Amino acid sequence: MSQSLKILIACGGTGGHLFPGIAVAEALRTRGHQVRLLISEKKVDAEAAAKYPHLDFETMPAVGKPPTFSPRMLPFLWKTWGSVGRCKTLLRKFGADAVLGMGGFTSLPPVYAGHQLGLHTFIHDSNARPGRANMMTRRFCTRIFLGFEAAAAFFPYRETILTGTPVRPEIIDLPTREEAAARFGLDPGKTTILVIGGSQGARRLNELCAAASGKFPPEIQVLHIAGALDFARVLEITRGLAGHKLLGFCDQMPSAYALADLVIARAGASSLTEIAMSGHPSILVPYPYAADDHQTRNAEVFAAAGAAKLVPERDLDADKLVVLATAILNDLPTYKRMARAARALAIPDAADRICTAIEATFPPP
Repeated sequence: MSQSLKILIACGGTGGHLFPGIAVAEALRTRGHQVRLLISEKKVDAEAAAKYPHLDFETMPAVGKPPTFSPRMLPFLWKTWGSVGRCKTLLRKFGADAVLGMGGFTSLPPVYAGHQLGLHTFIHDSNARPGRANMMTRRFCTRIFLGFEAAAAFFPYRETILTGTPVRPEIIDLPTREEAAARFGLDPGKTTILVIGGSQGARRLNELCAAASGKFPPEIQVLHIAGALDFARVLEITRGLAGHKLLGFCDQMPSAYALADLVIARAGASSLTEIAMSGHPSILVPYPYAADDHQTRNAEVFAAAGAAKLVPERDLDADKLVVLATAILNDLPTYKRMARAARALAIPDAADRICTAIEATFPPP
């Protein structure tokens, strides 16, 4: 496309929205478009922005939606309306042609503002069961981009396109196993279980994996990302365990995937996308209190494809986790079949698909 567009991407609030938004921004810039990313004032957004100095970021206070019948709804609606006004000002100043929201309630004001200004507007939903924010925002959209085909049923009167969920380019181009092991001080010759427990609501998952770690045979090591808030507690549980590397935060996820043989995680869409991209079998333990149980819906897609074992948290203890993990690792045909199924779910060109779909809504110059 020879026409250069100006596109605002609203992607703040969580890593699951932020990093896919950054991936799309990188792809758009490669195609010659101008991009501005709208993020929140949260620490996770500020840290990510610092790692991408070549991108143009704008911050705006996040407005989280309270329960529908909460007395906090009136202040929420007032703040949201104020955010719409600020977004209109920002869009006019930028000279935007289009707005892309990557999900969450931080996407609603800019997408609605863009709709009011007559711009092309889009949302991306990475979950098999769309989020409530996107269900509200959908009526203001030109097109809707999906991470999972199963989500299409929730948007019956809108044009949807299966694009997959974009990932950071570094997830596609992983380092060698030896390089990854050296980065974490682990043995490249040992089978490695990667535990991704740094997400919201992973406290119980961290407990289960920490207790299981001491029961694995010596030829298995564990790389455990517990999250900054749960690091000290998990450290006490695992203190003195051989072959257990505990991290509060990991900014080297490409190395973590390069070293991993099996992944144990919740079932957030962004994590699942990265697991599929790196081609790993996984044990998925959905967060039981996620909105509309969307993590279970995500995990069901992977389980149905044969890429993962889905285990409800209520049905799991440390001993069961050890049995399940070792059974997968010791059964080579099953292991390879799950790895192939995971790779088959990956859509490596998701960011480019989104770019192409946005460009297609504009007539040739």
